[in-house]
Amino acid sequence: MTRPPEDADARRTVAPVICYPTVTLPQPDLALYARARAQARVVAQVTVPAREAATFRVRAGQFFRISCPEASQVGDLNLFNAQNPDERFFSGKTRALHGTHVSTGARLWSNLPHLRPMATIIADTLDWYGTDAFGGRVHDVIGTRCDPHTHFLLSGGESYHHCCHSNLTRALVGEGYPREAAERMVHDVLNVFMCTGFTADTGQYFMKASPARRGDAIEFFAEIDLLGVLSACPGGDCSTEHSSDAAPCHPLLVEVLAAEAGALAGWASPPVNGYERTHGLTI
Repeated sequence: MTRPPEDADARRTVAPVICYPTVTLPQPDLALYARARAQARVVAQVTVPAREAATFRVRAGQFFRISCPEASQVGDLNLFNAQNPDERFFSGKTRALHGTHVSTGARLWSNLPHLRPMATIIADTLDWYGTDAFGGRVHDVIGTRCDPHTHFLLSGGESYHHCCHSNLTRALVGEGYPREAAERMVHDVLNVFMCTGFTADTGQYFMKASPARRGDAIEFFAEIDLLGVLSACPGGDCSTEHSSDAAPCHPLLVEVLAAEAGALAGWASPPVNGYERTHGLTI
């Protein structure tokens, strides 16, 4: 280890600065969304089987609710612009703007060059959890998704096809995309109901038993037309391991809800980012 310099302690005590202050971001009208949600009715629902994935569609101005209908279960969520799948959820920028874990009021942002809100979280029955003694929090945007490539690497060559990456791929194939295209479309996820953090000593990503129970739910308002893909993780509640058939797993439920006509008066779907994309080039 390199010998610490004489001013090592002083360097460590420099105060941090927030990279992306969000006070100038357009703020969602949560009160408007709440009023519209109070009168909304279910217009579609999809059950995501254990260790599988399923797709669902939500129109701009509708709501969608992900819940645990039977028992604690973690889900891996991908979102796409329903008309243009090149626009998809950007977990990294969502993390940079809202933090490592998201809850009510946070927005799920799309990738560059679009960079606009795709969905806004309007309710979360686990918002009480906060931060536990290990640094664990719920609904993370730091984990990439369990995948068969990492499993193959860490298991010494075992192929497992129910990792969330593979589940999401198969679900997109079911939407009509070719296998190779579908695999490339799968992107870093929102880990719904997953309790995670980083260890204080080594900085390693950890998971622990989800605090979700039967009936727990997280709700979103769709800011644009969405194609959603949700995997019921093979890790179940992620208390022991994932990427195997060892953990007890349960289904997840997605409900799509539509507000009454006129309930969202004054709201408009956000436009794509306004940057002119010249990047300082003159040609």
